[in-house]
Amino acid sequence: MNIKDVKDCFINAGKDDTKGKKHKGLLITKPNQPLAEEYVFKAKKNIIFCELCKNQGFEYKLPEEWFYTLYYCALAILSKFGIESRSQRCTAVFLHYVREKRLIEYDSELIDRITVHKEKEVVSDVDKREFARYGAMIKIPEIEQDYEKMMDVCKKAISQCEGIVFSDKKFIDSEILSELGIFDSFGINS
Repeated sequence: MNIKDVKDCFINAGKDDTKGKKHKGLLITKPNQPLAEEYVFKAKKNIIFCELCKNQGFEYKLPEEWFYTLYYCALAILSKFGIESRSQRCTAVFLHYVREKRLIEYDSELIDRITVHKEKEVVSDVDKREFARYGAMIKIPEIEQDYEKMMDVCKKAISQCEGIVFSDKKFIDSEILSELGIFDSFGINS
């Protein structure tokens, strides 16, 4: 994980925000426990929706729903931190950063699953979601083969996310903000 990538997500979003543009990065807000809990609830509802899709013959919807279950967990964690995201890439970059700083216990596999990869040879969950969403196929054998595994991955993400969201731990402090170099960008005094 490159700290420059994390800084860029904050700096670029801050510049867009001050210009009145919708940002494509990360902004510091206030920690928002109710919002974090809403995202956890939405992730849990998505698991139920996945079961409905499978039972009703809409398996081609599952890669998208699995992805968004994982993404809702990521957004829940960011909300707990007081971070607003409008970028899948920046969401994953930030989660890797706080994981490496040992601020959260969240498996890197779960973060990697929401990561957008530029390399053509890397087939990610994002690619599988897009293939299922935009492709013409309704029956995709790999989806049925992966069903139990992916449901377990999503349940694991929800469980780990709940451990973070329902924790009393304070996550962002002046040391982290200083390391990211975003005090000046956001008018926060160190």
